[in-house]
Amino acid sequence: QVQLVESGGGLVQAGDSLRLSCAASGRTFSNMGWFRQAPGLEREFVAAMSWSAGSTYYGDSVKGRFTISRDNAKNTVYLQMNSLKPEDTAVYYCAAKNGWGRPIYSDEYNYWGQGTQVTVSS
Repeated sequence: QVQLVESGGGLVQAGDSLRLSCAASGRTFSNMGWFRQAPGLEREFVAAMSWSAGSTYYGDSVKGRFTISRDNAKNTVYLQMNSLKPEDTAVYYCAAKNGWGRPIYSDEYNYWGQGTQVTVSS
């Protein structure tokens, strides 16, 4: 059974850093990504990593501040978030899929974690 378990969320102040983790079990994936959703807003693409393409992708609002990485031995993907802003406040979801193409579209992902809350105070 496939499971994605996120951790690392919390309450921080603007300018602080957080690192989210997503541990995958049950299988490995060629694409893993992070999305977020704030109350009343649609789910937003944050970052993704494609091993098949050897590429990383970032949403415009997080470029230069967030970094996605992976530990293959642990089958875990990380999201390092620096210079956090109040507008980064959201529930962050880890997602995974196989296949080709740019892994930036949420409806193409098959597996999702339960989400972890990130709150950035001003």
